[in-house]
Amino acid sequence: MSLSLSYPQNTIPKSIEEETKIALSHYPELRDIPINFKFKKNIHKSTMQAQPVFGSLFKPRDKRKYLILISEKVKIADTTYYTKDMPSNILIGWLGHELGHIMDYKNRSSIDLLGFGIGYLFSKSFIKKAERTADTFAVAHGMEEYILETKDFILNRSDISEKYKSRIRELYLSPEEIMVLVQDRDSNMETEIP
Repeated sequence: MSLSLSYPQNTIPKSIEEETKIALSHYPELRDIPINFKFKKNIHKSTMQAQPVFGSLFKPRDKRKYLILISEKVKIADTTYYTKDMPSNILIGWLGHELGHIMDYKNRSSIDLLGFGIGYLFSKSFIKKAERTADTFAVAHGMEEYILETKDFILNRSDISEKYKSRIRELYLSPEEIMVLVQDRDSNMETEIP
């Protein structure tokens, strides 16, 4: 993918600018949507978190602004990883997943988004549905290689606790489910070609 797409309304930290632009290049529908990518000291139980900017919830859908919070460091088991030092493809996969959340949010009403936030806080089954939806958007936008590499990074490292791996397996699409989505997407594209 080319990095020639311009997203001047976005705020992107310099240390992850290239990875962010690659992830954004898979989502041309987000070109005119303001997204602030921002490092935060720590995000509870997450590496990244996408959310609408609260004040923009009460504006028309096309006027909303979004925020992707990025934890400065991630502690998994006994190892601390600094996000900005992650391998590029892993970071692109995480960013692509978060942009999948924004794709989900952008078509929801303000009331629906408020309900979404409440559901995410209190229901594990709601979290699972939301995370799988974000993965599905990422795959639909051609990000499967990055998403699969990110899952491989988490699921196949011996220094990551089984508890963390179990949480990922439970809440997100498995590599096998991703490959089924890719096959479905590709076969649908073939049938659409005249």
